[in-house]
Amino acid sequence: MRKLVLKMSISLDGFVAGPNGELDWMFRSSAPDSRAWTLGTLAEAGAHIMGSQSYGDMAAFWPYAETPMAAPMNDVPKVIFSKTGIKDGALADRLTKTFAEAKALSAKQHGVTPTDAVLKSWTEPTVARGDLAEEIRRLKEQPGKIILAHGGARFAQSLVASGLVDEYRLGIHPILLGQGFPLFSKPHSPVDLKLISMTTFSTGVVGAIYRPA
Repeated sequence: MRKLVLKMSISLDGFVAGPNGELDWMFRSSAPDSRAWTLGTLAEAGAHIMGSQSYGDMAAFWPYAETPMAAPMNDVPKVIFSKTGIKDGALADRLTKTFAEAKALSAKQHGVTPTDAVLKSWTEPTVARGDLAEEIRRLKEQPGKIILAHGGARFAQSLVASGLVDEYRLGIHPILLGQGFPLFSKPHSPVDLKLISMTTFSTGVVGAIYRPA
């Protein structure tokens, strides 16, 4: 069975976003060496999984991005976890608006024009509507490279609580947020982890890989 890897940026005090969803802090301490570490993880992915909130944010950004991370984010299949789907309601309205805005901005700035295949990978992802644990087990049974989970916060918390995460790849940033959305908020019981590797980057970010002991 292929493994589920949870990749998250996290503050030193355990938050993955500020109290209002702020993410600017993680970009302030980003650097070429830490981004290369992240890119190495993206290259291992056979599927990107995420909650509907992160999907909405990423779908409006990655098709038009020019960074080295864009190709693995765009080319690898996506699985979106949403009980209500992505074709109706507020999320669908938001996606329609953000896609239009991103396309207009890209044309204005002479940026990337995504291919039909790239757009399709974001506008027609696989949607997992069933029980989280069952959907994850089904994905693990499929052949291929690792399943890479991105968040958002509530989705990541649910994955942690499910006990199905095989590996944590955490970019630990040198900041204390004090409050916000914690990653480890509701494990059912204590979980012992084994440190696999730890890499310190130029801005003080630490890339840590843990697996259940």
